[in-house]
Amino acid sequence: MHFEYNFMEITYIGLIEDDKATHKSLVSFLEINPDIKVVLDCYNVKDFLNHHPFPEHLDLMLLDIGLPDISGIEAIPLIKKKLPQVDIVMLTSYEEDEKIFEALCAGACAYVSKRTPLSKLTEIIDIIKKGGSYMSPSIARKVIAHFNLSPSQKNDNLSPRQIEIIKLLVDGHSYSDIADKCYISINTVRSHIKNIYAELGVNKKADLIKKYFRGDI
Repeated sequence: MHFEYNFMEITYIGLIEDDKATHKSLVSFLEINPDIKVVLDCYNVKDFLNHHPFPEHLDLMLLDIGLPDISGIEAIPLIKKKLPQVDIVMLTSYEEDEKIFEALCAGACAYVSKRTPLSKLTEIIDIIKKGGSYMSPSIARKVIAHFNLSPSQKNDNLSPRQIEIIKLLVDGHSYSDIADKCYISINTVRSHIKNIYAELGVNKKADLIKKYFRGDI
């Protein structure tokens, strides 16, 4: 006799949201999904940093951008330090270009407007779980409009290795992650990035990301 077992893969989620009504709605909605488990929910970054016991595993962090003590953007490197592999989704009512780019540069993989229906959230989580990224349509339109302000001029002087490193940077990977994925040393990664910046005429990651999404690379 043959038995088939359908083991459900659980997505372990953390939440940092200071608005009590939004916080409660998110936790209540997420916990009705059998394949999602909220293992950490905090109202500010200090609570997150001091949380005990800290969860052994966390797949995805939902992070409010407008937090009272430490902003969501400032929190990203602190979260990544504790949880290097976690995917960070920004929850926000802010749709300014600079905040979007700052969040992406800091390592967020998704930027979701708080106007997004809760019913859409599980779909977004599934996209990210499969290695994708997401922007709410209203935010994506702002990004596209920003890039359409100036004509793009594609740079064809970058090597395949440099293009690979740029894509990893845009996806939010650290220098050490890039070194591991490309089987090179961190010093070699730094050298490549220095040469990339020189070739593209930029001096910070935010400008590199803008060029990438505009199609200059």
